[in-house]
Amino acid sequence: MRVLVACEESQAVTVEFRKFGHEAYSCDIQPCSGGHPEWHIQQDATIILKDYWDMIIAFPPCTYLTNAGAVRLRVKGEIQEDRLCKAREAREFFMKFYNTECTMVAIENPLPGKIHELPAYTQIIEPYMFGDPWKKRTCLWLRGLEPLEPTNIVKPKGLWVGSTSSRRDAQIYSKYELSSNRDAKIRSKTFPGIAAAMAAQWGTDYEYRQLRLFV
Repeated sequence: MRVLVACEESQAVTVEFRKFGHEAYSCDIQPCSGGHPEWHIQQDATIILKDYWDMIIAFPPCTYLTNAGAVRLRVKGEIQEDRLCKAREAREFFMKFYNTECTMVAIENPLPGKIHELPAYTQIIEPYMFGDPWKKRTCLWLRGLEPLEPTNIVKPKGLWVGSTSSRRDAQIYSKYELSSNRDAKIRSKTFPGIAAAMAAQWGTDYEYRQLRLFV
């Protein structure tokens, strides 16, 4: 199976699919950090969306779309036009993956702000559902793929990206050891457990479909 893992420089998902024998490629405008440049396409992923891919998994930038960024979008009740413009560009980029003709598509992003009017997501997952002991609410938009099933539910240590900047945050998360991973690359990397689940479950879905074609 040919798999495009778009907007991925870490190659976490790409490597897992390769373990199952799939022809997977990461794609990002940055060089890869996963150690396999031979599996990396360094360019804008939307340029190659119309190439032949059996599956596309995309991690489009979320900075201007996430619900967590709402405090920067509206300052003292006023919409910040420069940030709203960037959000519109980010939404347009997101929708290129959502509207691709590929029959199996997964798009990952944090919970989006309602103002951006993204399509309804399929499911919400957390790293602690797949063996990595952190809370980081993640939405998946799926087409032609089954929702991911938890593989190893563990007790979360706390928030992967968190702060207690508000009283509400402090009340909700005071019992957790908060972790403030503010570096953009650290925040965006896919957790190993989730990457492994994507390859194992969605790769198996594909193999099952292929078998059904010959039954």
